[in-house]
Amino acid sequence: MIINNFHLFFGFMLDFFQNFEQEASRFAFLVLIVPGVTAIIVGLFIWLGGLGFRRLLVALVGAIGGGICGFFLISRNFIAAALAAGLAALIAIIFERLISAILLAAIAAAFGLAILLGPYIQAAEPAKPVNPDKIANQDSAVTISQSIEILKAFAIDFTGRIKSALVNSQMPAYNWAIIAALAVIFTVAGFWLWRLASALCCAVLGVLLIFVGMILLLLYKGSTPITKIAASTSFYAAIFIAMTAFGTLEQWLLCRREERKSERKKRIRPDKPELEQSTRRWRTT
Repeated sequence: MIINNFHLFFGFMLDFFQNFEQEASRFAFLVLIVPGVTAIIVGLFIWLGGLGFRRLLVALVGAIGGGICGFFLISRNFIAAALAAGLAALIAIIFERLISAILLAAIAAAFGLAILLGPYIQAAEPAKPVNPDKIANQDSAVTISQSIEILKAFAIDFTGRIKSALVNSQMPAYNWAIIAALAVIFTVAGFWLWRLASALCCAVLGVLLIFVGMILLLLYKGSTPITKIAASTSFYAAIFIAMTAFGTLEQWLLCRREERKSERKKRIRPDKPELEQSTRRWRTT
């Protein structure tokens, strides 16, 4: 049932992803290669070792979230997005544990929404692209600036589709209550089990970046990764879950080892000043 509901949600967005797949073949190679390689490298780092740099990762997540909110909610320009990203990164560093709990709750709510919204999403009509001329199918390649404009149009189209699905889906109120309960439960769990929650967030974000980076590189090579993922959704979902579980356990166990080592050092260090003082007294006498 869960997989079937997720299939329905993915099917609703499939035409959007396939249009992006077709349009990406015209992008300037730097628009695909640089973000793709960067996403894979950063994703591997976060997937396997992000918990060791929680503060930096929380600041990065805050900057990304603030930039997206600043772009779509405040003003659709990069100056507003940059200011919002900087402010969000600063807030995230100050309230590190709170941001980790909120991020975990947001991930849980997003997955819950994708599953529960599936059966009711057929009633929602997808929004039309904001500027169809920018994403019209053409055979000629485009420049870097044109590629960025196309990406911007796709981003606006994506948010429009999600808003349309949420407004027109007519999902019952108890499903919204379930999603809210998931957010509250995972927020509390993020506070009480914040190391495990941080490890899970790092694993999910790392695997997402790896998937995105691989898709971008395969698009540059002229392949059709999105169509192949759509044909074997269950297989790739299993890979995603397995990689997430491995990254979570690996980081959590390593973090516990580091904590034990630090506790042992703290237990040993208080004895050293006493030894030094006794040796000094012995020498002076």
